[in-house]
Amino acid sequence: MKSHEKHRSESKKTLSISLITVSSSRYNKLKKDISFEDESYKKAVKIIKDNSHKVSLNRVIDDHIGSVRLELLNNIYKEKFDVIIFMGGTGLSSRDVTVEAVEPLLDKKMDGFSEIFRFESYKKVGTAAYLSRSIAGSIEGKLVFCLPGSPDAVITALKLILPELSHASHMANT
Repeated sequence: MKSHEKHRSESKKTLSISLITVSSSRYNKLKKDISFEDESYKKAVKIIKDNSHKVSLNRVIDDHIGSVRLELLNNIYKEKFDVIIFMGGTGLSSRDVTVEAVEPLLDKKMDGFSEIFRFESYKKVGTAAYLSRSIAGSIEGKLVFCLPGSPDAVITALKLILPELSHASHMANT
């Protein structure tokens, strides 16, 4: 048996996933009790459940470095999720700080994810794909992904993430 096949066979089959929407506009709507539909979240939940994992938490937080880091650290040390996925806050505007908040805290980076994600995005949207920022890695054996917040980007990313998620989680914990 090849090593990656062995790792897959030894890995946890169902992982606990936290989905966090990073968006100042959505966060402000929640504070004002204004309802909104989070299409990216709905699509993510369906894809994740179809792949036999469970979404254990959904939050909407402000696009602020402190908010992102606090949420990340709570998810890792207090709530102990296997995987934390941030959706949004990865653009080029001054308010988009998800990558800046998470990257310095990573123990290990998975550069290949961002490379493949941009390549797959390029096939769909052309050169606009290079404007897309994403990052993945691990902290204390927990996997962390920062994705653009658009529904199409979330779907593209999850189609890359989920086939190797249990394997990656196993590797991060060995």
